Amino acid sequence: MKHINYLHRAAILCFSAGMIFSISAQTKGIDAGMLGRLKSTYKPDSQTKALRNAVASNSIDVLAVNAENKNNFDTQFSHKVPGKGITDQKRSGRCWLFTGLNVLRSQMMNKHDLGELKLSQNYNFFYDQLEKSNLFLQAMIDNAGRPLDDRTVEWLLKNPLSDGGQFTGVADNIMKYGVVPAEVMTESFSAENTSRMSNLIALKLREDGLELRKMVAEKKSAKAISVRKEKMLGEIYRMLALTLGEPPVEFTWTRRDSKGNAIDTRTYTPQSFYKEYAGNDLKNNYVMLMNDPSRPFHRLYEIDFDRHSYDGDNWTYVNLPIEEIKEMAIKSIKDSTMMYFSCDVGKFLDRDRGYLDPANFDYASLMGTEFGMDKADRIRTFASASSHAMTLMAVDLDSVGKPVKWMVENSWGPGANDGHLIMSDKWFDEYMFRLVVDKKYASPAVLDLLKTKPEKLPAWDPMFSPEN
Repeated sequence: MKHINYLHRAAILCFSAGMIFSISAQTKGIDAGMLGRLKSTYKPDSQTKALRNAVASNSIDVLAVNAENKNNFDTQFSHKVPGKGITDQKRSGRCWLFTGLNVLRSQMMNKHDLGELKLSQNYNFFYDQLEKSNLFLQAMIDNAGRPLDDRTVEWLLKNPLSDGGQFTGVADNIMKYGVVPAEVMTESFSAENTSRMSNLIALKLREDGLELRKMVAEKKSAKAISVRKEKMLGEIYRMLALTLGEPPVEFTWTRRDSKGNAIDTRTYTPQSFYKEYAGNDLKNNYVMLMNDPSRPFHRLYEIDFDRHSYDGDNWTYVNLPIEEIKEMAIKSIKDSTMMYFSCDVGKFLDRDRGYLDPANFDYASLMGTEFGMDKADRIRTFASASSHAMTLMAVDLDSVGKPVKWMVENSWGPGANDGHLIMSDKWFDEYMFRLVVDKKYASPAVLDLLKTKPEKLPAWDPMFSPEN
């Protein structure tokens, strides 16, 4: 009996030791044994050597090009809203602003039979950066009671300022400050090359934020803190005026029709100009849609701090299956109305053709492995998110009304397809994220969802992804 117990205990110990060894082996770093096993998986035969030589000396994208996918590239569309000229955001993250203004100018030109009209991105960008600075400083005051390693405070300090954004920023900005023609406030070097200016302002904001936290900790009066914050914003205003120029309070502009004939010359304020030539309520007449399969569909969501001004609106959207979003997009295009659209533009982009299609590149065959995550898992793991805004303007429908491909007006200047990008419907499914449509194209079910209380998501949610 004792012998059996001894053997039984020994078996338990051996089993336990084996488990301990197994768990330990799984959690250790790479030792010599593992390295040897890893090395044995690589077989440098003649084909592998040839492939290695090619990969070592060339771009992966060049070698992964799917040559067969270049055949029969069709650039014709069954339904297309006429373009109004390509813009160029240069080395800046202002695609969201270019896209919003491109949608708006198309409406203004069609409504009033105007000739070529471009709106000043620099004008609205000035106020965007000023408003975002105030948003950060006031958020630092509001959260001053939290420690520096609190997740919200940490997020604020990591993201004091950005030149990226989304549609609610366009809506809040324009409805508050109006718009001006491009010639009234032209682009500056820093508007087109934002990094140094943004870095300096962000550095100053972090310094100011710490000072405001200290004032709260020292129990300074709310008035004293407010006065100090305003002085800080005065310094930011000066930095913006030096780099971007000071926005006009009023201007004189000659209206010309589509044939170039002068109609009249008048003096406007930016707000009166917007009211005269656009006038639509950007804050209330549009619905923001999202395709995020990592979360339940047919719900309303709001992302905290995903806004451009302290008194502005967070990005609030209805999460829908992709097919329902397509239905609204097609209605809008058929009615000659462009839309604010955003996507993960860097995935499978053939720049030479201006074509987005998952079949453009065959990375799996080149690397000898599979990349199997679906859209939901790519979102959950931060492998894919909305990165760039453009203007959705065309769809190609087959004989039964199903979309084959889509077209957007981009803001990267002239290029393939005269500065437009074409995307296959398969790519649209996988990498389209946001669409903003006029409420008149939305279904009753979507409009009902807008009346529900949104689920608030934190600022660090994967869907907080300013378009650049």
